[in-house]
Amino acid sequence: MSQDTLPITLRGKLLLETELKKLIHEERPSVIRAIEEARAQGDISENAEYDAAKERQALIEGRIGEIQGKLAGVEAIDPATIKSDKIVFGATVEIQDTESEETFTYQIVGVDEADVKKGMISIISPLARALIGKASGDLVVVQSPKGDKEYEIISFKYV
Repeated sequence: MSQDTLPITLRGKLLLETELKKLIHEERPSVIRAIEEARAQGDISENAEYDAAKERQALIEGRIGEIQGKLAGVEAIDPATIKSDKIVFGATVEIQDTESEETFTYQIVGVDEADVKKGMISIISPLARALIGKASGDLVVVQSPKGDKEYEIISFKYV
């Protein structure tokens, strides 16, 4: 992986591609129709429907450009193919808070895929950065707004 590319899971790439396809084939034509309908009503200088449609069009075009740019700069990785004795991108890691003894399971994913509630943390998050390169049994300290937290790595796998 070069320095110019960001890792993303195959699932994350598929989600971006699906969103892009929907924007291009559904949202864009829909907003163009809305603009045409608003223009057909006559004077567009004080036409709220026209203004709203143009604003929506700008948002859609911006998101299309954003997704295309992201897809051009990512490297899709299938975590199931990774063979490593250390934690790297794509790992699903079980950790235990050494103070509360509460356990958590997170998968280290691309920036656009991160969703802590679903157990997916961004590769650039402080926790993921602390876990990368470590192995089962290691302790990691993560700085948080509430102070330093120490976790023990219980296990990790690639699925």
